[in-house]
Amino acid sequence: MQRFKCLFAARRSLQCNTHFRTFSALPNYATPNKLEDDVLVEGKAFSRASILNRPDYLNALTTPMLGRLNRLYESWEENPDIGFVLMKNNGRAFSSGSDVVTLYNNLSNGNVEDCKVFFQTLYKFVYLLGTYFKPHVAILNGLTFGAGAGISFPGMFRVVTDKTVFATPEAQIGFHPDAGASYYLSRLPGYLGEYLALTGEKLNGVEMIACGLATHYSLKERLPMIDERLSKLMTDDTSVIENSLAQYGDLVYLDETSILNKLKSIDKCFGQDTVEEILDALEKESADSYSEWSTTALKKLKEASPLSLKVTLQSIREGRYQPLDQCLAREYRMSCNWISKQVSNDFSEGVRARLVDKDFAPKWDPPTLEDVTKDMVGCYFSPLPEVEPELKLNTAVREPSL
Repeated sequence: MQRFKCLFAARRSLQCNTHFRTFSALPNYATPNKLEDDVLVEGKAFSRASILNRPDYLNALTTPMLGRLNRLYESWEENPDIGFVLMKNNGRAFSSGSDVVTLYNNLSNGNVEDCKVFFQTLYKFVYLLGTYFKPHVAILNGLTFGAGAGISFPGMFRVVTDKTVFATPEAQIGFHPDAGASYYLSRLPGYLGEYLALTGEKLNGVEMIACGLATHYSLKERLPMIDERLSKLMTDDTSVIENSLAQYGDLVYLDETSILNKLKSIDKCFGQDTVEEILDALEKESADSYSEWSTTALKKLKEASPLSLKVTLQSIREGRYQPLDQCLAREYRMSCNWISKQVSNDFSEGVRARLVDKDFAPKWDPPTLEDVTKDMVGCYFSPLPEVEPELKLNTAVREPSL
C-alpha cells in the first residue's frame, strides 16, 4: 500500500514549469482551410482549446498540424485575454502519434529534409508546451500513443478517462520513443519507463494516474460536464482549474491484474545494464514464476528491432539525468540518424511490415542483438555533421536560468 501512496504522490512530477506570464502582442496565425480542419479552435470567454481533428487517421500528427499548434500556442501565450489553454480530440483516438506512414513515403521518395522538418516542428512544440507560461489542460480521451503523449504530457494537467490507452510502441517499428519520451519515461517509478519503452506495452487511464503520467481521472461520460465547467472559468489560477477538474473526477483502483502490481519484478528484470541481461532476467522470471507478464514481455522484445532496443535503452538511461531541452536535442539527433539510414533501414522496414504491407514480418538489420555493436549504437548519439544543424530551442527566453 505504501508503494502506491508513493506512486500517487508522484503524479505531478512530469510538470516542467509552474510560472506564468502574459504579453500583449497577437501574431497572425491564419492558415489554409484544410489545415484549419485538422486542428480546430474553440474559443471561450477566458480560454482557448485546440482540437485534433483527423479522426480517420487516428489524429496522427503531420508537419502542418504541428506548425499550426506552434503558432496557435505562441499567440495564445502572448494574449492577455486568455487565461488557460486546453487540448482535446475528435474521434476515438487522442492521437496515435506521428504520421509514420507519411514519413515512410517521404523517405521512400528521397524527401529526407521533409522528415527533418517534421521532427524539428514536433520537438519545438513539445518544448513550448513543457515551458508554457499558462495553465494547460490536456483531455486524453482514447488512444494516446508515442508523439501523441509528447504533445500533451509536458503540460500542467492531464485528464484521462476509462477509454484512454497509452503506449510507446516505437521499438516495434524500428524507431525509438521520442517527442520527450526519454524525459517522462525515465522519471517513472523504478524501471517502469524502460519496461514501457522496450516492450511498447499499454497502460489504461487508472494505471496512468497510479504511475504519475496523468493528474486527473474521469469517466468519458463526464467530459461534457468538465468542458462546460472549464468554459465558464474566468481565471488563470491553477488551484481553481484543478478544483474544477477534481469536481468531476472519479476514484480509481488498480485492477489486481495490473502490470503496476509487478513493479518489484519489473525493477529486477528491467534494471539490468544491457538488453541481453534484461532478456536473461525475463527468461529466469518466466521459468521460476510462470508469470504471464514476463512471457509477454519476452515475446515483445523478441519481435522488436534489436538495434532499436539497444538505442532505446541508452536513450532512457541518459534521459534520467537530462532536462527536457537536452532530451529533445538528443532525440532530434537520434531521429536524424535513423532517417539517414547510415546504420540501418529498420525504421522504414518496420513501418512497411506493420503499417503498409502489413505482413508483420520485418527483416531487421542487424537481425540479432549479438550483431548490434557499440559503435552502431553510438552513431545515434553522436553530434550531427557540421553542415547539419542541431535542434535549436528557445531556452534563452523560455528558461533564462539555464
